[in-house]
Amino acid sequence: MPNSFIITLKEPHLGWGEHRHTNTRDVIPGEGYIQIPRKYAERFDIFNSNHPTANPRYQCSAVNGAFEGVLLAQGSSTAGDVYAKQFSEEGNLKGIGDWYRSVNAQIGGQVRVTLTASNCCTIEYIETIK
Repeated sequence: MPNSFIITLKEPHLGWGEHRHTNTRDVIPGEGYIQIPRKYAERFDIFNSNHPTANPRYQCSAVNGAFEGVLLAQGSSTAGDVYAKQFSEEGNLKGIGDWYRSVNAQIGGQVRVTLTASNCCTIEYIETIK
């Protein structure tokens, strides 16, 4: 799939509101996000709101589990960088966490993000065989 990428889930992806490296806000159970590795952000022009003309909103539906909504491409590796480092549901940091629970996502499982059109994507949980 040329317009897709796969990430392997780690604890912070599944428990963003609880497993954090900073103390900038209170612990909030249930939050989750989808990592966007830098090489894919660059390859597919996935920009955050620092980019002056890009739209960081992606209409998204899940291939499996329960998710339909708008993902926001956000965050950056360094201050002012225009490339996004993660997707979360716009206005609801628990949206992706809810989707992870709907597919029983586990650490080591994988997520495939497929860009289907300009600012449209699908997400799919891929269970790893142990």
